[in-house]
Amino acid sequence: MSRRTPALIAAAVLLPLALTACSTPEGDEPTGNKAAAKSDGFPYTVTNCGVTTTFKAPPKRVVTMNQHVTEIMLELGLTKSLVGTAYLDDKVLPKYAKDYASVPVIAKEYPSYEQVLATNPDFVYGGYASAFAAGDGRGREALKKSGIETRLNTESCAKADTPMETLYEEVREVGRTFGVTDRAEAWIKQAEADNAATAKKLKNLKALPVFVYDSGDKTAFTAGGKGIGNELIKRAGGINVFADLDKSFGDASWENVVARKPEAIVIYDYGSTTVEQKKKRLLSDPALADVPAIKNKRFAVMPLSDAVLGVRVPAAVEKLAAQLHPAATTS
Repeated sequence: MSRRTPALIAAAVLLPLALTACSTPEGDEPTGNKAAAKSDGFPYTVTNCGVTTTFKAPPKRVVTMNQHVTEIMLELGLTKSLVGTAYLDDKVLPKYAKDYASVPVIAKEYPSYEQVLATNPDFVYGGYASAFAAGDGRGREALKKSGIETRLNTESCAKADTPMETLYEEVREVGRTFGVTDRAEAWIKQAEADNAATAKKLKNLKALPVFVYDSGDKTAFTAGGKGIGNELIKRAGGINVFADLDKSFGDASWENVVARKPEAIVIYDYGSTTVEQKKKRLLSDPALADVPAIKNKRFAVMPLSDAVLGVRVPAAVEKLAAQLHPAATTS
């Protein structure tokens, strides 16, 4: 799970501040194009995870790294802007499958700096801080020096504990960057309505103590109190028993899992270890035998791509609520 570690997040946040992006000199742009750009909301300046960029026009050649940012682009109808993509945790949603299939996959996981450059991009959009790992040559500063602007999904650097608002702002800023503000606002409006509908179903319901099991053997890699994972649990009628971890993901001792007595366990589904293998590991551990969720074999399952800051979140809240509180959500 290295792509989600706090050290990498910190590295991305502390990259040198940059940067005013104007790859095309103003005098080289036809007057008509400048007028059109201004009428569409350009130039547009945005500060993202410590990097300030001014766009004179929407990026035209984009590489995405990590599934949730790829799906944001596809949801906003920006398939034609994509010249390459990389790193899925699982399959894209069926609604995006046709569009996704039209985009070259330049690497199964993270591409090298040379693979990125080979697509001749003017913009790279990363989902996790590790997408811009300087040690791998893909640092935001290095890409900037090659004339390539960047964006990092703001879950990697958000300071305020308002993850759903962070999601809305992520979609809003991407929409502004690509000149499709109307599409972004339409998505946000629908997301707000979907979240309100789920909240109404769960009104006055007692919240359920929940432990997230992502991975781990000697310790449990789990969802902390920051980020959209914790928000998902709250909005689905749960209480994250490790909400006091001041990060999106972190390690917890099994002794603490036992002590906090979760009544349900949410398993993140991704990678080569199956859900059944994760359940077997939990159910066969004698140290966990007295945990209420283990005694009652009460599990819920979420794809990892549902539990990160992307367009799946409103539907993921509803799906998790249905697993934690089936009686309330089906009535």
